Amino acid sequence: MRISINTDVCIGAGQCALAAPKVFTQDDEGFSELLPGQEDGAGDPMIGEAARACPVRAITVEQG
Repeated sequence: MRISINTDVCIGAGQCALAAPKVFTQDDEGFSELLPGQEDGAGDPMIGEAARACPVRAITVEQG
């Protein structure tokens, strides 16, 4: 699995960090980012929910 955040689209709503706090956080400006080493999601079952919770669909989860 590969997770990416489109930083051009992200508005910093923080829903991803609320849904999957072991994978997502917010930077100093309030925009979403992956925690270090979490590009593959580390098997967190809430990643899909975090992507669905994003109001602007800035998170992409690719299986494989």
